[in-house]
Amino acid sequence: MNAVKSESVREPLILGNPTMGQVTDKIAGIIEAPPTKKYWVLLAFTALLAAQGLASVAYTVLVGPGVWGVKNPIGWGWAITNFVWWVGIGHAGTLISAILFLFRQKWRTAINRSAEAMTIFAVICAGLFPLLHTGRQWIAVYWLLPYPNQMQMWTNFRSPLEWDVFAVSTYLTVSLVFWYTGLVPDFATMRNRVKGLGQKLFSFFSLGWTGSTKHWQHYEMAYLILAGLSTPLVLSVHSIVSFDFAVSVIPGWHTTIFPPYFVAGAIFSGFAMVVTLLVIARSVLNLHDFITLKHLDNMNKIILATGMMVGYAYSMEFFIAQFSEYSFEQFVFVNRATGPYAWAYWSMVSCNVLAPQIFWFKKMRRNIAVMFVVSIFVNIGMWFERFVIIATSLHRDFLPASWDYYTPSIVEVSIYVGTMGIFLTLFLLFAKFVPMLAIAELKGVMPGAQPSHHGDDHSAHNGAAQSGALHNGHA
Repeated sequence: MNAVKSESVREPLILGNPTMGQVTDKIAGIIEAPPTKKYWVLLAFTALLAAQGLASVAYTVLVGPGVWGVKNPIGWGWAITNFVWWVGIGHAGTLISAILFLFRQKWRTAINRSAEAMTIFAVICAGLFPLLHTGRQWIAVYWLLPYPNQMQMWTNFRSPLEWDVFAVSTYLTVSLVFWYTGLVPDFATMRNRVKGLGQKLFSFFSLGWTGSTKHWQHYEMAYLILAGLSTPLVLSVHSIVSFDFAVSVIPGWHTTIFPPYFVAGAIFSGFAMVVTLLVIARSVLNLHDFITLKHLDNMNKIILATGMMVGYAYSMEFFIAQFSEYSFEQFVFVNRATGPYAWAYWSMVSCNVLAPQIFWFKKMRRNIAVMFVVSIFVNIGMWFERFVIIATSLHRDFLPASWDYYTPSIVEVSIYVGTMGIFLTLFLLFAKFVPMLAIAELKGVMPGAQPSHHGDDHSAHNGAAQSGALHNGHA
């Protein structure tokens, strides 16, 4: 009896008790309705940011990385900082979709589609920076990809730069296929609703989906396999990115804590970005009934947990440096907290460790304004983390005569702002022209969609009445 009672009062994942047809109408209506003036203004603004960033990219390619602020001893600057930051943001999508799917967490259904799209767009932005950082791309790219060539000279597979090529390209490919596979049933739904060119496009991308039992069996098996492939990528990709630092001999980088430390930080920043985007999306697109406070509450719990992991890693770094009795390692960490970049270090600690502590309180985890501000702080703090790791380990090297202070140039700032514009422009286009929420998966967690042993007559009737519409893809 207690189990039945707890089940009956469990907070629903979809509010308003809509029918399956109403769920389809709501999600598909975002695509079918003409864009609003607010949408066009926002798209124009983000596209303008993207355009100025691409102009700075072109200028960098034509003139060279010398237009940036990097110089000896700081050979890595904002480019690698932004690369690691964007790759980290891209981790939440795969975690929400793949790992939570394998653990049968139903609350993922309303947010996984947006998170998957965010992953793809973030990895696209990330891949731009190491490519620019190499300089003379028409020569450098030739030695990055291991394709057959007449000289039989191959890439250096012992180079972390080469590991990044494989890690990022594999992650992007698997994430893209995983995202597209989940879209197929919804593309079929849109195919049956729209007319003209849109119908032809949705028909092409729906791959002949009919909603038959055989199609669903193949779909679920493919989705399960892709989730299984994607799960180790969450742990491996950012571990490989951390090897860019860990395999070096630079004090502050040469440490085995980096792989788990970077993975925890990536999940931390990725979930913060998902919260930032979904808080805006649920308000602008009126998706409060589908992206509920329960979804946001669960994500805020993960932000709190991973934030504490990151804070633990910060403290362990100092302990490891002190315990090593290696004077250069000890100097790097003391310099981080008290040197010229102390302002960046303490900004990192404040945003990443202190700010999420407010989520210990349920009322704060469910306060939209609070979670939005904290998610922004976490995004800022995780950027500072990457900057602190890079700048403070390089600006004061083994030779005091070469010490210097790194300041980014306007071109570096412009490129970073441009990637923000690219990311937001792609997300806006996705939200308008692709089903933003997984229609078929949302229906799967609705009352009556699955057998119940609690005698819920209304749910059973609701599911039975609409099962045919769901089966043929018209609901």
